[in-house]
Amino acid sequence: MGTQPQSPKHLEDWLRDAHAMEKQAEKMLETQADRLEHYPQLKARIEQHITETRGQVEKIEQCLSLLGTDTSVMKDMGGKLAAFGQGMSGMMASDEVVKGNMASYAFEHFEISSYRALIQAANKVGKPEIARICEEILKEEEAMADWLLQNLDDTTRQFLERSEDDDLRAKT
Repeated sequence: MGTQPQSPKHLEDWLRDAHAMEKQAEKMLETQADRLEHYPQLKARIEQHITETRGQVEKIEQCLSLLGTDTSVMKDMGGKLAAFGQGMSGMMASDEVVKGNMASYAFEHFEISSYRALIQAANKVGKPEIARICEEILKEEEAMADWLLQNLDDTTRQFLERSEDDDLRAKT
């Protein structure tokens, strides 16, 4: 009585969701990077992650191809993630760098949990190559989340110092 591999339906659906998630992340990161002229370290790290994100999109497309899915007609869950992204981008205001950092950190953890689920699904249906690719992406997402957390205090301090300087200039 051997165990038959499960249908890859959930894996395929979740890869499509991940594809939409990464496309949304790319847009959010690009918007954020454009507004960070006073935060060169953060801007550089976000630009690096934009490049990683574009590579992740390609890796997910490769995974979908391994399942025989035509990526040109993929149905993404773009609507749901667009709403999530708009909610986060709606937080942008005078303190956008701090709120953007917090939103990015939260979104990275959403991505991390998605890739953990994908790894389990790929292993369950006997697709070790897909699991390996998702593990590569997971490491990049974890590294970005760690970087954001490690730099949140400095980014917040920089913002507060700039804000105080702006307040002092406005009073004179």
